[in-house]
Amino acid sequence: MIPILAQADADQAQAAVPDLAALMRPGTLQLQGLPPLSLYVHIPWCLRKCPYCDFNSHAHASGNLPQQAYTQALLLDLEAALPLVWGRVIHSVFIGGGTPSLFDPHTIGTLIGDIRARLRLAPDCEITMEANPGTFEKERFRDFAGAGVTRLSIGVQSFHDGHLQALGRVHDRAQSLAAVEEAAQAFATFNLDLMYALPGQTLDDLQADLATALAFAPPHLSIYQLTLEPNTYFATHPPVLPSDDTAYDMLDHISAAAQAAGLERYEVSAYARPHHACWHNRNYWEFGDYLGIGAGAHSKLSFPHRVIRQVRVRDPALYMQRAQAGGGSSTVTQSREVSRADLPFEFMLNALRLKDGFALALFSERTGLPVSAIAAGLRAGQERGLLEADLVHVRPTPRGFDFLNDVHSLFLP
Repeated sequence: MIPILAQADADQAQAAVPDLAALMRPGTLQLQGLPPLSLYVHIPWCLRKCPYCDFNSHAHASGNLPQQAYTQALLLDLEAALPLVWGRVIHSVFIGGGTPSLFDPHTIGTLIGDIRARLRLAPDCEITMEANPGTFEKERFRDFAGAGVTRLSIGVQSFHDGHLQALGRVHDRAQSLAAVEEAAQAFATFNLDLMYALPGQTLDDLQADLATALAFAPPHLSIYQLTLEPNTYFATHPPVLPSDDTAYDMLDHISAAAQAAGLERYEVSAYARPHHACWHNRNYWEFGDYLGIGAGAHSKLSFPHRVIRQVRVRDPALYMQRAQAGGGSSTVTQSREVSRADLPFEFMLNALRLKDGFALALFSERTGLPVSAIAAGLRAGQERGLLEADLVHVRPTPRGFDFLNDVHSLFLP
């Protein structure tokens, strides 16, 4: 039996439910058209919480995950959100976490089918799922492909047993190798996640990790520097990390090795072969729209005269409770309109992650603002050697690409 929501919780949730009529009223923006739309599905459980992870994930034994209850909540959440995206085509679906590969392939296949029954998916819709290299997950990869997943993203992080232990990962080098080999056979495109600047990692260690990863000829490689995020175990028990100079040397080596292997760096943390860039992530960086469902999921949605952001309730049990209760309650805990003053910064925070930058026309198309709203920041960026801009296009310079925080600060309201 689903417990009854406390009145205060119900009132707060009801206040966060967007009023579609209000969203469609005239406003200060005039969007030329709605951007492409993606769907993000969050599955929040892992076998163990990694000490560096600040995502909304929760340790849970895989054998008793509430798969049916949670997927039912996801569908109820989606149905409640349909009026906000009615008639729009979904170009990509990303099932993230957490560790979605803890759910069995039948559940994932049913979920994808139920999503298709409720939304218009493009014929070439990219459907990505995150997976870990654990043995029992690896054995499911082919079944995930059969269930409708078109792209797998594997959280390898390292092929070095010592570094994997330091990161709190539940897999080892042998499992990583087996998982990547299986993914290469089961999927036409897949991604490997690697991390660098790890505790005790040397440049030789990184080179060995890269050589192992590139030997599989991955279509896509994502590489992230280990950072100490607030509200993580590492934030309160910080490990000794390589120096900033060593980290910069590592990044230079990563870019050179990836390019030599035929992978082009198209985004700050991403390298891909031709035609294998992640469509879903590009849509984020190009300030496209995305509907997020699941515990803690975020959304960014555009309407003719405004852009809104939403956040779902983070706690999985409360999320399921609110989704099941329906009616006067909601999974949405925050819903706000992005102010006209904040839109330039939010756009630039995303678009400048792309190595090739963006067309100036895209700024007006996605924000409803004139290019003059970013003119001062563009001038300052050019004067400091951080941006290249002409009448058509803007891109970060190599120096700007390495110091994006400095570039972003130029567009703060």
